[in-house]
Amino acid sequence: MSGSNAVSSEVIASKKVSRRKGDLYSAQCPSRGVLDHVTSRWGTLVLILLLDGTHRFSELRRKVEGMSEKMLAQTLQALEADGFVLRKAYAVIPPKVEYSLTAMGREVTERVKMLATWIEQNLPRVSQARAKLGRE
Repeated sequence: MSGSNAVSSEVIASKKVSRRKGDLYSAQCPSRGVLDHVTSRWGTLVLILLLDGTHRFSELRRKVEGMSEKMLAQTLQALEADGFVLRKAYAVIPPKVEYSLTAMGREVTERVKMLATWIEQNLPRVSQARAKLGRE
């Protein structure tokens, strides 16, 4: 019996280590949430915009067309919680809050921007593929 318990403990410990490293195929893996934040429509746009430098909430709201104030706030909170965005609040009236990328945020955004650039450059090919299927 004790040999069986040892094997079970090793399997459980192995799964815990695996989750710490990231296992996107596991339903419980926290990396899925991070991936969702970074690659969501709004997350990607906000990250790429912040790559240009520090922005206030109102600037981000104006520049990302079609994004509600609530969605922007939620997106910024998620990206901040993941360690990609730095929020700096100033004790002034009216309130002033600025957002910028952390070093880790710049690192992930460079990768996301490569994907977004590829999509923009290959949009004609994507449109052709969609047209063939009657989805354009």
